[in-house]
Amino acid sequence: MEMKGAQHIGAAQHIVWAALLDPAVLKSCVPGCQEMAGTPATGFEATVVQRVGPVKATFKGVVTLEEMNEPGSLVLRGEGKGGAAGFAKGGAHVRLTPSDDGTTLDYHAEAQIGGKLAQLGSRLIDGFAKKMADEFFLRFKTVVENRTVGV
Repeated sequence: MEMKGAQHIGAAQHIVWAALLDPAVLKSCVPGCQEMAGTPATGFEATVVQRVGPVKATFKGVVTLEEMNEPGSLVLRGEGKGGAAGFAKGGAHVRLTPSDDGTTLDYHAEAQIGGKLAQLGSRLIDGFAKKMADEFFLRFKTVVENRTVGV
């Protein structure tokens, strides 16, 4: 499945870039994230608890940052295993474009799932994945803008 969207963030491009590399920011933006640790150079390890329809699972996974062109673009790649619930993996191409009053963040993401999750049906999974992507980037916008108040 593929998802794309954009958020206008009321912060300078270099601030948005730094936030994309900050595990504390990422943890606060990933819905259901319990733990997030690591560095941009080595990648991040995360634990995320989610419910998709009738299936609730704890996913343990890794996120790596690739094709980093500071401060304009990067690729986030992730893979998580949720035991009997299955697995999820995917990536997002993120582009940051400066504007007069902040930065526009454009993303194009793709995701794959397997196991019990895949048996739920593509309409439910597609809707859930889009909701998760939208929620992540909306939370990211809010966190970054709140961090820059008074800066």
